[in-house]
Amino acid sequence: MRSATPQRDRKPRPLIDWSVAASTGAYLVRGGPVVDPAEAERVVTELRDFTVEAERHVRALTGLGAGLPLPPGEVVDRPGWVRAVASGLDELTSRALRDEGQGGALAPLLAGGAGVQTGAVLAFLGTRVLGQYDPFGGDDHRGRLLLVAPNVVTAQRAMRVSGRDFRMWVCLHECTHRLQFTAVEWLRDHFADEVGRLIDGFTESEGLPTLLSRLPGNVRRLREARGTDSVGVAELVQTPGQQIVFDRLLALSTLLEGHADYVMDAVGPKVVPSVATIRRRFTARRESGGPIDRLLRGLLGVEAKVRQYALGSAFTREVVDAVGMDGFNAVWTSPETLPSRAEIKDPKAWLRRMH
Repeated sequence: MRSATPQRDRKPRPLIDWSVAASTGAYLVRGGPVVDPAEAERVVTELRDFTVEAERHVRALTGLGAGLPLPPGEVVDRPGWVRAVASGLDELTSRALRDEGQGGALAPLLAGGAGVQTGAVLAFLGTRVLGQYDPFGGDDHRGRLLLVAPNVVTAQRAMRVSGRDFRMWVCLHECTHRLQFTAVEWLRDHFADEVGRLIDGFTESEGLPTLLSRLPGNVRRLREARGTDSVGVAELVQTPGQQIVFDRLLALSTLLEGHADYVMDAVGPKVVPSVATIRRRFTARRESGGPIDRLLRGLLGVEAKVRQYALGSAFTREVVDAVGMDGFNAVWTSPETLPSRAEIKDPKAWLRRMH
């Protein structure tokens, strides 16, 4: 007689087959620009070296990370980014899942189909992402800083800005993200826990009729609560509990992106002589694109991410102006000191609560 396996010993069943996502995305992603060998070598060397130099500047400005190691980042091509991100997401979702998930005997088939769809999304994003810090990537799953050389070259050429300045500017942003997760010891686990709470709601055995029944009430509630805020598809079918978690995750990601944007521009004038030109042209590039490109970016949440930069940067700037960088760093004390979604839009409310 076969004994039952204890629930805690069972490996969570993945909702997405990440190996399928990685191979699909790497196959579909378009090739990069034509670069002569000498320029390619220079770009790769500078990106790798600048990650160390950039983080030194970020630490000096923020006061975070004293005494931590300063390893160089990894420079990858587009397929390499797709594979690395799929691996990191596999680790994140494995941590986040609390049970075996749903789907029964069909689960592997469903996960494979989701993997193909996710791979197509990664292929689209793989032509646009300049760099990324993956808190769950790498061989030890302790984090991995990635710079996507073909995309950095493509963006720099399109904007007609200094290659060296632009590469340093990109490294300042991504190194800020690395420092956020390495200097704030609780942040990585907190982020994984929040993602787990959100996923738990979507893996409950609810049918399509139940999900659709929430649409009218959620649309009305979100319009009343958010005003002119855009509403994502995921928000329209969330339970009240999921909405609370989603708001916390959105506030956290907005803070992380905005803080990095603020830091890259604050450090910029000292080490990036053309930072004003780069910022102006980069902002215009973010907002450009044809109708199909804008539609895809909207469906994939890229447009929402762009708005996060502006909101988070404005929050960081107002708080730093009011109480200095040491006062701002109170956000990193614990999960309870992070700003809420409402406080991101109203920094004075966070200042009243914390200072």
